Amino acid sequence: MAKIRTSHAGSLPRTPELIEANKVKQAQNTARLAGESVSQEQAQEFDELLTASVTDLVKRQKDLGISLPNDGEYGHAMAADFDYGAWWHYSFARTGGLELDDVDKWDAPAVRSEPGKTVLTSFGDRRDRNLFPKVYSDADAGTDTGQQPQFPKATGSISYIGQDQVNRDVANLKAGLAAAGYDERAGYINALSPGSASRIANEYYSSDEEFIWAWADVLREEYLAITEAGLTVQIDDPSLAENFDQINPEPAFDDYRKFIQIRIDALNHALRGIDPAQVRVHTCWGSWHGPHVTDLPFIEIVDQVLSINAAGITFEAANVRHEHEWRIWEEKKLPEGKYIIPGIVSHSTNVVEHPELVAERIGRFAGLVGPENVVASTDCGLGGRVHPDIAVAKLQSLTEGAEIASKRF
Repeated sequence: MAKIRTSHAGSLPRTPELIEANKVKQAQNTARLAGESVSQEQAQEFDELLTASVTDLVKRQKDLGISLPNDGEYGHAMAADFDYGAWWHYSFARTGGLELDDVDKWDAPAVRSEPGKTVLTSFGDRRDRNLFPKVYSDADAGTDTGQQPQFPKATGSISYIGQDQVNRDVANLKAGLAAAGYDERAGYINALSPGSASRIANEYYSSDEEFIWAWADVLREEYLAITEAGLTVQIDDPSLAENFDQINPEPAFDDYRKFIQIRIDALNHALRGIDPAQVRVHTCWGSWHGPHVTDLPFIEIVDQVLSINAAGITFEAANVRHEHEWRIWEEKKLPEGKYIIPGIVSHSTNVVEHPELVAERIGRFAGLVGPENVVASTDCGLGGRVHPDIAVAKLQSLTEGAEIASKRF
């Protein structure tokens, strides 16, 4: 029987105790950016809680049958039950050269692109939001993205100052893996991409391109810390596909591909010398629960995504806006040494997928690229997007469906 491996996109629901502790941690980071000191006693208490929480979480993943686990991104502070930005916001505390920005990212002025001149507009001016203003202005519509911290801006040369935090994440995950009986090489830790990181305001570098490459040098330190410890790094880069909706008016596909190529080149530069077998890259269309009618077709950038120095490619394939794109792999040959990590259950609905549907979805991919080249996963992180009980049920269905699919191969 060909065993279909299982994983998830990274973020898993935090415990109530960890969320409360993260509120303190987030306040400490805001204080740090404002030049204030923080309590060392509180920091130690948080670290002890975090270690215990990760150990428990890894064991729960083992009990659920997850093949390739992580720390649930518990080291990336989430201070609310529903929080769509922890995957990115964590980097603010690990980067020097930043100060608090007095301009809210949602209220910033709109910016218009032109043919051959592609720029990001404000968060509030996304094209999907413009098409559905009543939906996004309705507090009861389910499109709210949760509590957002005050964003920083770059006012000096940026540098990596997160050595203690990433080393803590590595130690916590390795301890959890050992306690749960996993092979250490099965574990992965999420880290931000240069392209996604560079979306904060820049008041220091002469161009967006220079800013992106500066982020590549900063984040490379995090990638190295993870991979040199024997773990896999998952590069979270929603911006590769999601940025398309944040360009107004809609750009030509060729212009957009040029726009993201700089980000891919910078990422590959940051990954230089790292074994691609220790790298997986996550791309998605943004995890907020909105209409998503302006999403970029994955076929338009799949070749660029495959050019990243990562063996594993994770992408959304379960939600109703992208499930049909499994047919890409009817024509697209998977390069040697690559494997795919398609989303088989989705963060975008509270309905729990039936294991038989899970098996069917896995079978589509396994039949095209081979079961050994498929890791069944989630579309995006479940933490902060669905209720913890629903997240557990979805992971259970994922592993049960993978068992069914495995028997068929």
